[in-house]
Amino acid sequence: MVNAAEEYRRQQILNAPPEQLTLLLYNGCLKFMDEGIEAIEGKKYEDANTSLQKAQRIISEFRLTLNMEYEISHQLLPLYNYVFDRLVEGNIKSDTSKVTEAKEIITELRDAWVEAMKKARIEKAKGVTPNA
Repeated sequence: MVNAAEEYRRQQILNAPPEQLTLLLYNGCLKFMDEGIEAIEGKKYEDANTSLQKAQRIISEFRLTLNMEYEISHQLLPLYNYVFDRLVEGNIKSDTSKVTEAKEIITELRDAWVEAMKKARIEKAKGVTPNA
């Protein structure tokens, strides 16, 4: 049986606009990286593998959904590829420094995404169409 918190989270995801889903994915990716680092430090390598693979799947989703018609996508793709490679290497070598490096990049991207969401909200409230 699904408890109330799980159902709330499920409904939150199902009803979230795309920009909010992206933020949820960034936060989830960071959470899985933290779990992976913690598991490596605790020598729980199977748990680390599970968490880091979840983070890798999120990065793969980001790569797959980039719209290459936009210049920003051409800038993000190499970053996502680099992050993915750091996660794989950190997982294989049980090297938290590789995962931490990936986490720093995703944290910066997530923070930039939050700022972009705020700016879009302000422009929308003012009646300004983004990119107009």
